[in-house]
Amino acid sequence: MIEEMPSRIIDVPIESLPFVDEHYIEIAAKPDEVWDALMRVVSGMGESRSGAPLSKALGCEETETEGEAGEIGSKIPGFVVTRAVRPAVLALMGQHRFSRYALIFTILEKPSGLMLLSAQTRAEFPGRKGRVYRGLVIGTHGHVVVTTSLLRQVRRRAERIHARPAQA
Repeated sequence: MIEEMPSRIIDVPIESLPFVDEHYIEIAAKPDEVWDALMRVVSGMGESRSGAPLSKALGCEETETEGEAGEIGSKIPGFVVTRAVRPAVLALMGQHRFSRYALIFTILEKPSGLMLLSAQTRAEFPGRKGRVYRGLVIGTHGHVVVTTSLLRQVRRRAERIHARPAQA
């Protein structure tokens, strides 16, 4: 029997979802610059050609962009913003027919002055179809490729912002 998914993912505590993995990247920028870059990349997830069609095909509740990426309750295809603490934490949660999941971004300053951006994934995959889906997404490392690509996009944007001359 497949577990019933809650009607509103925002009501499910992130910590209740099992840990899947966590990826990190160092960024030579200020915390606010990393946050601004993260907001742009996350917003871009909703603007991509594949975002809405994929979220609809999987049966996600969130299939359109609504609101701003850094505001709790805002939506991008496949996700709702459940935590947003500038410039430190952005948590996205979502669910579809095969999974309930969260992607949590954290920005920390290292003693070296570099920023450490992490992306932690938590998810559960109920039932047989969920296990098959997990094998396709996690087992093939497709999830790792997408997550590390997001981190690299944020780094590129943040470092470009940081390199711009200050406006007088």
